[in-house]
Amino acid sequence: MDPISQMLIMIKNASNANKEMVVVPYSKMKEQILNCLLKHNYLTEVIKKSQEGFPVLEIKLKYDENKEPKVHDVKRISKPSRRMYFGQKDIKPVKQGTGLLVLSTPKGILVGSEARREHVGGEVLFQIW
Repeated sequence: MDPISQMLIMIKNASNANKEMVVVPYSKMKEQILNCLLKHNYLTEVIKKSQEGFPVLEIKLKYDENKEPKVHDVKRISKPSRRMYFGQKDIKPVKQGTGLLVLSTPKGILVGSEARREHVGGEVLFQIW
Protein backbone atom coordinates (compact mmCIF):
# COMPACT_ATOMS: atom_id res chain seq x y z
CA MET A 1 0.00 0.00 0.00
CA ASP A 2 1.02 3.59 -0.54
CA PRO A 3 2.67 4.90 2.69
CA ILE A 4 1.18 8.40 2.37
CA SER A 5 -2.31 6.98 1.86
CA GLN A 6 -1.83 4.70 4.84
CA MET A 7 -0.79 7.65 7.04
CA LEU A 8 -3.77 9.77 5.92
CA ILE A 9 -6.27 6.96 6.51
CA MET A 10 -4.76 6.30 9.96
CA ILE A 11 -5.24 10.00 10.84
CA LYS A 12 -8.82 10.01 9.52
CA ASN A 13 -9.81 6.80 11.31
CA ALA A 14 -8.19 7.84 14.60
CA SER A 15 -9.88 11.24 14.55
CA ASN A 16 -13.27 9.66 13.81
CA ALA A 17 -12.69 7.27 16.74
CA ASN A 18 -11.73 10.25 18.99
CA LYS A 19 -8.21 8.94 19.59
CA GLU A 20 -5.67 11.34 21.05
CA MET A 21 -2.69 10.38 18.89
CA VAL A 22 -1.40 8.20 16.05
CA VAL A 23 2.08 6.76 15.49
CA VAL A 24 3.33 6.28 11.91
CA PRO A 25 6.71 5.21 10.49
CA TYR A 26 9.03 8.11 9.70
CA SER A 27 9.90 9.50 6.28
CA LYS A 28 10.94 13.01 5.23
CA MET A 29 7.93 13.33 2.91
CA LYS A 30 5.49 12.37 5.69
CA GLU A 31 7.17 14.81 8.06
CA GLN A 32 6.81 17.68 5.54
CA ILE A 33 3.14 16.80 4.90
CA LEU A 34 2.40 16.65 8.63
CA ASN A 35 4.16 19.98 9.23
CA CYS A 36 1.98 21.51 6.52
CA LEU A 37 -1.17 20.13 8.20
CA LEU A 38 0.13 21.35 11.57
CA LYS A 39 0.64 24.86 10.14
CA HIS A 40 -2.97 24.91 8.91
CA ASN A 41 -4.47 23.73 12.24
CA TYR A 42 -5.46 20.19 11.30
CA LEU A 43 -3.10 18.70 13.92
CA THR A 44 -1.98 19.73 17.41
CA GLU A 45 1.60 18.44 17.44
CA VAL A 46 4.03 16.27 15.45
CA ILE A 47 6.98 14.70 17.29
CA LYS A 48 9.80 12.62 15.81
CA LYS A 49 10.70 9.76 18.17
CA SER A 50 12.48 6.44 18.13
CA GLN A 51 10.48 3.29 18.82
CA GLU A 52 12.26 -0.07 19.05
CA GLY A 53 15.23 1.41 17.20
CA PHE A 54 13.17 2.78 14.29
CA PRO A 55 12.22 6.43 13.78
CA VAL A 56 8.48 7.18 14.03
CA LEU A 57 6.27 10.24 13.94
CA GLU A 58 3.87 10.75 16.84
CA ILE A 59 0.87 12.76 15.65
CA LYS A 60 -1.44 14.47 18.16
CA LEU A 61 -4.87 15.05 16.64
CA LYS A 62 -6.86 18.27 16.96
CA TYR A 63 -10.49 18.59 18.07
CA ASP A 64 -12.73 21.63 18.50
CA GLU A 65 -14.51 22.64 21.73
CA ASN A 66 -17.43 20.26 20.96
CA LYS A 67 -14.97 17.35 20.58
CA GLU A 68 -15.57 17.27 16.82
CA PRO A 69 -12.45 16.23 14.88
CA LYS A 70 -10.74 18.75 12.59
CA VAL A 71 -10.11 15.98 10.04
CA HIS A 72 -13.44 14.70 8.74
CA ASP A 73 -12.28 13.06 5.53
CA VAL A 74 -9.30 12.72 3.21
CA LYS A 75 -9.23 12.00 -0.51
CA ARG A 76 -5.98 10.81 -2.10
CA ILE A 77 -5.68 12.27 -5.62
CA SER A 78 -2.27 11.27 -6.97
CA LYS A 79 -1.53 7.59 -6.47
CA PRO A 80 1.49 5.45 -7.36
CA SER A 81 -0.56 3.90 -10.17
CA ARG A 82 -1.74 7.27 -11.54
CA ARG A 83 0.13 10.50 -10.90
CA MET A 84 -1.90 13.72 -11.17
CA TYR A 85 -0.31 17.10 -11.81
CA PHE A 86 -1.96 20.52 -11.66
CA GLY A 87 -0.68 23.76 -13.09
CA GLN A 88 -1.17 26.97 -11.18
CA LYS A 89 -4.41 27.74 -13.04
CA ASP A 90 -5.90 24.29 -12.30
CA ILE A 91 -5.79 24.74 -8.49
CA LYS A 92 -9.32 25.34 -7.13
CA PRO A 93 -10.67 25.66 -3.55
CA VAL A 94 -11.74 22.45 -1.77
CA LYS A 95 -15.26 22.34 -0.25
CA GLN A 96 -15.85 26.06 -0.90
CA GLY A 97 -12.61 26.95 0.88
CA THR A 98 -13.16 24.88 4.05
CA GLY A 99 -10.69 22.17 3.02
CA LEU A 100 -7.12 22.01 1.77
CA LEU A 101 -5.52 20.78 -1.42
CA VAL A 102 -1.96 19.62 -0.68
CA LEU A 103 0.62 19.62 -3.49
CA SER A 104 4.23 18.58 -3.87
CA THR A 105 5.85 21.46 -5.74
CA PRO A 106 9.41 22.52 -6.61
CA LYS A 107 9.15 24.87 -3.60
CA GLY A 108 8.21 22.03 -1.21
CA ILE A 109 4.90 20.77 0.14
CA LEU A 110 2.34 23.57 -0.24
CA VAL A 111 -1.43 23.95 0.04
CA GLY A 112 -3.40 25.16 -2.98
CA SER A 113 -3.62 28.82 -1.95
CA GLU A 114 0.13 29.01 -1.25
CA ALA A 115 0.93 27.34 -4.59
CA ARG A 116 -1.23 29.86 -6.47
CA ARG A 117 0.46 32.72 -4.59
CA GLU A 118 3.92 31.32 -5.43
CA HIS A 119 2.86 30.75 -9.10
CA VAL A 120 3.79 27.05 -9.07
CA GLY A 121 1.99 23.82 -9.80
CA GLY A 122 2.94 20.27 -8.99
CA GLU A 123 1.79 16.80 -8.05
CA VAL A 124 -1.56 16.88 -6.27
CA LEU A 125 -1.17 14.65 -3.22
CA PHE A 126 -4.58 14.81 -1.48
CA GLN A 127 -7.55 16.85 -0.34
CA ILE A 128 -8.44 17.14 3.34
CA TRP A 129 -11.50 18.64 5.04
